[in-house]
Amino acid sequence: MNRIDRLLGILTLLQSRKFVPAEKIAAKFHISIRTVYRDVKALTELGIPVSFETAKGYFVVQGYFLPPVSFSNEEANALLLSESLVYGFADKSIQKHYSNALNKVKAVLRSSQKEKLDFLDSSIKMQMHPNHTLDVEYLSVLQHTIAAKTIIEIEYKSSREESTKRKVEPVGLIFYAFNWHLIGWCHSRNDYRDFKVSRISRVSDTGQPFKKDLHISVTEYMKSLPVNY
Repeated sequence: MNRIDRLLGILTLLQSRKFVPAEKIAAKFHISIRTVYRDVKALTELGIPVSFETAKGYFVVQGYFLPPVSFSNEEANALLLSESLVYGFADKSIQKHYSNALNKVKAVLRSSQKEKLDFLDSSIKMQMHPNHTLDVEYLSVLQHTIAAKTIIEIEYKSSREESTKRKVEPVGLIFYAFNWHLIGWCHSRNDYRDFKVSRISRVSDTGQPFKKDLHISVTEYMKSLPVNY
């Protein structure tokens, strides 16, 4: 990768995160920390407002935006292929957001790229078992509450068809056994529980912050699952 491409890549990375440590930039682009310092300095000399906060990392000052991004054919094709996976493994809420995002990507493509993408779209099909289709719209709100660390109220139907109402502190989402599972701290059980998303019949965000100070990480919780990763 030449330096110009690397500088653009670093800027794109900075705009995709609130803070990016120098170590993360170095690891992603396979460069030294010293080179990171030089590259960031080069970005600032080009008029891009990159700043730094101790213990957090670099960031682009709020209010700065890149002009519309150009995509290579390979990048556009990768996004199109991802759409098939989204429609196969995500629910209606995620499908809608992804479709809207992909339309924005298509809007900045050249006419020749759009023609190729349309042809490729008609040439990619994905067969899914009907039992694996998520006919719900909760993944988006679950993602939001996980990031916001707010308590949710859910109505949940057990494997014995028993319906209960729970207050849950959502920790993360895991896809295994062909289903999405919500991992969260259940107030009524006073313990972590694994909720199959397809059995959730209602979700509401209370807006209330978590009551439990520290939670297990999803990576750590995965070690207790009866599947191999």
